[in-house]
Amino acid sequence: MNIEGALKEAMTVDGAIGVALVDFDSGMSLGFLGGGPGLDLEIAAAGNTEVVRAKMRTLARLGLNETIEDVLITLSGQYHVIRLIPGGSLFLYLALDRSRANLALARHELRRIGATLEV
Repeated sequence: MNIEGALKEAMTVDGAIGVALVDFDSGMSLGFLGGGPGLDLEIAAAGNTEVVRAKMRTLARLGLNETIEDVLITLSGQYHVIRLIPGGSLFLYLALDRSRANLALARHELRRIGATLEV
């Protein structure tokens, strides 16, 4: 699945507010959909890049031979899910309206979308 298809599919997840595909080496977004006044996806992409980098540094310092699958940030009204794409430096970032989202289903869908993504 190409980038545009992956982003469109992620936006069909119940409660989706916005989605971005981000390169955490550069911090740049390769594409995004959704967002709005309360969610600037360019700022979110850059900020979440720092979250991923910090977690990777922590794993390295701990000497853990583990890979990050996803990172979940819960806010009072939103879920933010960061799903790393295996074998590269990309992640999908999905912001969800907490009142309309099913977190387990959203994580499952991001895993499926990430597995079929071709960049």
